[in-house]
Amino acid sequence: MAIDNTESQMRKGLLELCILGIIKKHKEAYPSDILEQLKGGKLVVLEGTLYPLLTRLKNAGMLNYRWEESQSGPPRKYYALTPEGVDFYAQLRTTWDELSAAVNNLTG
Repeated sequence: MAIDNTESQMRKGLLELCILGIIKKHKEAYPSDILEQLKGGKLVVLEGTLYPLLTRLKNAGMLNYRWEESQSGPPRKYYALTPEGVDFYAQLRTTWDELSAAVNNLTG
């Protein structure tokens, strides 16, 4: 059995939590900044994975965005949590804390 597939599935399962957490921490975030934060946390994600996830979260009412003009290129889209997104993040975080504690207890 290949560990790579299992690791990939575990990381994908936590991606929403991490992205929402990054946006919450910074109040709003530009996608390349989100990618840098994920990379810094050893959770490397490609743009082709991030953008569809941001769109899905926006369409679900968890995120909104604003455009800001850029001095060095096209306007930038900055994402922020909606009130529903704040609640969803809190629920995900509670679930993660409980799951993490259970796993650590069982495997520790």
